[in-house]
Amino acid sequence: MKPRPVIAGNWKMNMNPQEVREFFRSFRPDFPPGPNPELLLFPPFVSLAAALEARPWEPQVEVGVQNIFWEDSGAFTGEVSAPLARASGATHVLIGHSERRHVFGEENEDVVRKVGAALKAGLVPVVCVGETLAERRADRLREVILGQLDAFLPALSGDTDAAFLLAYEPVWAIGTGETATPEDASQAHGMLRSRLREKLGDARADATPILYGGSVKPDNAAELLRAPDVNGVLVGGASLDPASFLAIARAALPLT
Repeated sequence: MKPRPVIAGNWKMNMNPQEVREFFRSFRPDFPPGPNPELLLFPPFVSLAAALEARPWEPQVEVGVQNIFWEDSGAFTGEVSAPLARASGATHVLIGHSERRHVFGEENEDVVRKVGAALKAGLVPVVCVGETLAERRADRLREVILGQLDAFLPALSGDTDAAFLLAYEPVWAIGTGETATPEDASQAHGMLRSRLREKLGDARADATPILYGGSVKPDNAAELLRAPDVNGVLVGGASLDPASFLAIARAALPLT
């Protein structure tokens, strides 16, 4: 069964609590009756409570965190654990985002630990994979994204029902204005889906949403969402504007 489309927004280091409240005063999806896309937003930690309080309930907007540390507690100044994030109301967590990998130096081993911590705490991990421009030009797309996927899949092996999402985000298309074509996205997503089938079986692989992330905007969302094996989008800058994010969400309506 094809998974329900997911429209996710990563606010990164933007949106203070007051700005979050103002966002949700404008963001009131008026979807028609029937199945609608899942809406998911990732505010910064300081604005998590404001987002949970201000979000609309019909349709419900799920709220996640942008990062976690893999230990449950301890002397880790500045970090937030998965249990703390879950107790604060988060349902999802971004893991392995390209900025965490390339700005903060996180490795596949860090991603594995964080996926395990998220699942243990009851958070749904949204795990990001993607290649740099140099890797793409060197024809290493398959090697890179499947290597990143294979690294964390063993963390799921002990829980056959654990929910997770994948996000393919070509590093060269994030915040650059460059966007992978629907064919580019479909090619990468197809590779990921095939590997999921090999490792997890057809039913679970086909039910796992794979999102595309990288300069998604209202004018390209519909085309991307209609590409084979693309089950949603992870939106960056365009998710900061309620009208733009709503337009992207509406682009998924005919798919439901």
